[in-house]
Order: sequence, then C-alpha cells, then structure tokens
Amino acid sequence: MTLSPLLQLIGNTPLVPITRIDTGRCELFVKLENQNPGGSIKDRIAVSMIDAAEREGRLKPGGTIIEATAGNTGLALALVGLAKGYRTLFVIPDKMSQEKIFHLRALGAEIVMTRSDVGKGHPEYYQDMAEAIAAKTPNSVYMNQFGNPANPLAHERTTGPEILEQMHGRLDAVVCGVGSGGTLTGLTRYFRAHAPKVKMVLADPQGSVLAEFVQTGKIGTAGSWLVEGIGEDFVPPIADLSGVAEAYSVPDAESFAAARDLLRKEGILAGSSSGTLLAAALRYCRSRSEPERVVTFVCDTGAKYLSKMYNDFWMRDQGFIESRSAGDLTDLMTRRYAEGTVITVRPDDTLLAAFGRCKMYDVSQLPVLDGERVVGIVDEEDLLHAVIKDPERFGDPVSSVMSTVLVTIEPDAPLARVTEILDKGLVPIVMRGEQFVGLITRMDLLNYLRRRLKH
Repeated sequence: MTLSPLLQLIGNTPLVPITRIDTGRCELFVKLENQNPGGSIKDRIAVSMIDAAEREGRLKPGGTIIEATAGNTGLALALVGLAKGYRTLFVIPDKMSQEKIFHLRALGAEIVMTRSDVGKGHPEYYQDMAEAIAAKTPNSVYMNQFGNPANPLAHERTTGPEILEQMHGRLDAVVCGVGSGGTLTGLTRYFRAHAPKVKMVLADPQGSVLAEFVQTGKIGTAGSWLVEGIGEDFVPPIADLSGVAEAYSVPDAESFAAARDLLRKEGILAGSSSGTLLAAALRYCRSRSEPERVVTFVCDTGAKYLSKMYNDFWMRDQGFIESRSAGDLTDLMTRRYAEGTVITVRPDDTLLAAFGRCKMYDVSQLPVLDGERVVGIVDEEDLLHAVIKDPERFGDPVSSVMSTVLVTIEPDAPLARVTEILDKGLVPIVMRGEQFVGLITRMDLLNYLRRRLKH
C-alpha cells in the first residue's frame, strides 16, 4: 500500500528555544510535537505499531484496531488507520477533554467511555476493558501501547536522532513524562548508545506513582490528577526507568500555570502534559549550578484543552485560579458571572435567541432584562413547553413564556436563604438595590461548596 502523503509528514518536528521564561543558567529548548499531522507525539508510535502489526500478520485488511488511550494515541491510530482503511475503536477514561472525543468521532472512530476512578484489575479499568473487547472482536488487534515494543522503537529510531542532530550534538538533559513509557524508553536506549552523558529527567503529575518509584524503588498508592496523557498507577511494562537521573512530581496547578505561561510569553499553545514537562524542566534548569542545554517536549496542542485549562471558568471551578472573595453571595457566581460576563435576554428577543444563548454558554436559565430592570426569567423548561407542539413558536418573544414570579435577595443575604429559595424550585436573583447582579443556580452552589471543601 502506498504511504499516505500526510503520514510522510510525521516526525522531523521543529525545536525552538525558550527565550522569555526564566531558565536559570540553562538553555531550554522545546520540541514541537504538536506540529505532527495528528497534533501530538503519538503519531510516531501509531505508524510504528501499525506497521509492526501488519508485518507480523496480526493486523489484516479490513481489521479493527482497538486501544486504551487518554486520547492522543487514539487520535494517532485513528489517523493512520483511516489512511490505511482500518476500523478503529478506543476505550477512553471519562476525565478526557471533549475536544479529543469530538476529534476522534470526526475521524470515524468508535468510542467506549469508562471510569477514570478505578485501577488496574477492575473490569472497567480502561486497559482491561480494551483488552476484553479485543478478545471477542473478530479480526481485531489490541495495540497495547503499554506493552508494545514498537512504541519505544519509534522514538529510538526517530525522536532521539532528530534531537541530537538539531542540538548539534550539544545536549545535557532531556525532560519527558511517562504515559505508556515509550518516549522515555526509546530515548534512553538511543542516548545510551550515541550520547551516554545525556541525562534523562522524569516529569510526573503529582498523584502518579512513577516519580516516587524512581526515587525510592517502591510503588506507592496512586492519587488523582487532572493532567492528561502522562502519569500512571503502575509501571508500564515497556517503561525503562533505570536511566532516570532525576524525577519531579508536579501538581496540576503548577502544570496548568506553566502551560498558560508558555502561551502568554512564548506564543506556544501546548497541552496539559506539556505543562508538566515544562514545569519540571524549569525546576531542573533553575537548580543547575553550571549552564546546561536541556530539551523537553510540547507533546500535543493546547487546542484540545480550550474547554479546560485555557478556560478561566473551568480553572476557577477547579480552584486553580483564585477569585477575590467579596464575602457575600457574589462569591457563588464566579462560574458564569466572572469578569462581568452576564448572559441575559430582552423581553422582545425571540425564543430561538434565548435557546441559542443557553446552548452557547451552557446555562439552563436566563434573566430577562428590560434595560437594567429584571422583568422575568426564562429557562429550558419554558422554552420546551412553548415549542414542543409548535416549533414555529421559536419566533415568539421571550416575554410570551418568561416567568414573572421573581425572588430577589441582596448580596449579603445568608446562604440558608439561597437553599430555601432553590428548594421551592425558584431561582434566587441577586440584586444590589435596583441593580441586577446575577442568578444563583444549583450548579453555582455545588461549585461553591466544592471549592470550600478543597480549601
């Protein structure tokens, strides 16, 4: 089969210096793996694993590729599978970003969502589930990136040589993470053979067991983390950690802040795991007493995380961006009313306009303002009742369906008053005198209580 011209673009990604972030005495470079056709470093291993499966006769024409993935390996396998005419099916933990899921579906992949809160050995653990599905699917192959020797081979043959050539042989350390372990293992093998003085540095999300394993030789109890694609609750079979010189455990907050800083200062839109790598690389660089030349990776594009770590509302909900407390009920409304963003409709707006705003801003109810005066509330139930028998009513004005039963409270009202109003099926409307401030929904209250629990 002739190789798709698109697949020929995989690899040979640019290497660029970091110039506007403090790197101490060191020079830090990032290899832009987000420039691969599928948008991530996983494109390299997808070609390698599929080629190996074809050579070994495990993957035949018309076959199905099955994999457990945090998203990027799935995207890469879907892209290569599409070019080669294979069906693809992926088992994905439910903490993955919607952008990745939409991308996979757009490529024609089938998706099975499973729990992200269970460990290896549980039937709903994503790797165990993928293997079970493959066992009962005719003419299929479970790629198993975690145990597939073609995974690290891709980095030993391509990524390592590219880095050494781009650095003109002057390289002291490489910082990378471990999801399956392919990148670290492949680079360890390559540099041992061709540049044995290069140190391998592990960047690991806090909650993963890998950094602790490197430091102590023991596998602890895994916690949870929000960074996607790296960190594990076990040591993957293909992961060779023996060459790791230093290991850093990086909290989610530091990872997300580093990625956002990379965008603001360097203009590089990187994914969440890249934030972990950058944070660890900066720790390493700033700790050196002598200058070194260090390389790390932009593993994938940040376009896959616009709804998460690049979304200030999401960051506030997770407690990664602190909002200044007013000490009153306005603290409950950071999710939708931060920075003055109040989503409203007018009485003469159409029901279609109200529906569009609910959908765009992911809200279920809207205040109706006539000038600066609140005259009603319209919610998704009002809209549904109006149009279910006559869709032409989408053209009717909001005033024809809005509720005018309004319960207003001042910002300094007690929290108990909010729950009392919500328990009656009503919506608390926060007013400062005659000025509309916002609504408080059940989701606002839940987010507020979760933030308090975290603190």
